[in-house]
Amino acid sequence: METQVKIKICGLRTPADVAAVNAAIPEYAGFIFVPMRRRYVVSAQAAILCQQLDPRIRPVGVFVDARIEEILEVLTHCPLDMVQLHGSEDNDYIAMLRAAYRSRFAVESRNLYIVKAFRVEGADDIRRAEASAADEILLDHGAGGTGERFDWTLLQHCRRRFFLAGGLTPDNVEDAIRVAQPYAVDVSSSLETDGRKDPEKIRRFVAAVRRSL
Repeated sequence: METQVKIKICGLRTPADVAAVNAAIPEYAGFIFVPMRRRYVVSAQAAILCQQLDPRIRPVGVFVDARIEEILEVLTHCPLDMVQLHGSEDNDYIAMLRAAYRSRFAVESRNLYIVKAFRVEGADDIRRAEASAADEILLDHGAGGTGERFDWTLLQHCRRRFFLAGGLTPDNVEDAIRVAQPYAVDVSSSLETDGRKDPEKIRRFVAAVRRSL
């Protein structure tokens, strides 16, 4: 396991959300580009929020079975460091996305870093995730954003590093890290109050992760 577990706080939508995250300095902040999701943001708003984000925090765009052109259009307006795929995207899709990115942004210096999310119900799901062509994998319960945890012991023999998501809270994240030994933890709904990011919950979550080192 890495000496420091990374933190991704997902679902930022407002300047207040960004301010709450900036106060805690996780390694990653996620923006949801999925129209049917409650935390959806349009690319123009996400671009403004990215400008407000502390430069030490890497912005991540989350997509679900989006057309490649839709992702490229977001990247045109929003300076994302990473793209997270949370649908049925396979290795062929990832290869096409990378090729299209290189073609569209040939003169740009930034590289496209891809995270692929996988639903975990058993050992076969772990093996499928390990075979992904993505730069990183994320292991979650269900389709993502459910706020439900799963059996973390399933992940103890995963042969590549991974983001852990699903049901993580300030109260259980230390146990999750101890059991699953992830590269990073990914959290959203448990750090909200009335649908908005809660600075105190974020502070507690980040402090718990840092204590786990």
